[in-house]
Parts: sequence; C-alpha cells; structure tokens
Amino acid sequence: MSDDDLKLPELDTSGNPSGSLATDSEDERREKFAADLAPVFDVPVAVQAVIGRTKMEVADLMHLGPGSILELDRRVGEAIDIYVNSRLVARGEIVVVDERLGVTMTEIIKNDGG
Repeated sequence: MSDDDLKLPELDTSGNPSGSLATDSEDERREKFAADLAPVFDVPVAVQAVIGRTKMEVADLMHLGPGSILELDRRVGEAIDIYVNSRLVARGEIVVVDERLGVTMTEIIKNDGG
C-alpha cells in the first residue's frame, strides 16, 4: 500500500495538519479525516476484553449452563486487558451503561518494535 492510498494530510512540526486543513473548522477536519479513512472502516478486527481466566476440566465445562458461575482470577476493580487481533493494546475497566456491561479504556499500551 502506498502513501497515496489513504491520502492522509501532511503534518507540520507540531503534529497539526498543514495546508488547507489548518484553516478548516474542527468539524470539517473530522469529516475530511473520516472520509480519508473510509477504506479501512470495513477491515475486520477481533477485539477481546479479558475479564479473567480460569482452568477447568472438560467434564466440568460440559455441566455449565445459563446462570452458572465461574470463578475468575481477577478481582472487582482490577484493570482488564484489551486485545485487538491477539495483541495487547490497552487496559480498561468494566462499566455498566443502561443495565448492560461495557468496557472503558483507561490506558493505551505502547508496544515497542512491533
């Protein structure tokens, strides 16, 4: 893939878009960035929020059903790991929104050399 494939704007020394984008309003810049990134919006990624792990025998696994309780190795309030395509990218916390569980990212993990 070449640099022209995504048509991303040039950045000045402070990391801000240079050229015509520098004078656009924030909303216009967001729309232009979203349009430039549109080709990658359909790329599938696997996201995992690991709330804990446990080991069990297959026989015990076969007895699990709705309402079964599993003891995990994480405690309430501990950070959870967030993986994208099997790579650790962030840590987060479990949140409840409208009676549904969700995850909020609290820390981005910088991977050296990947």
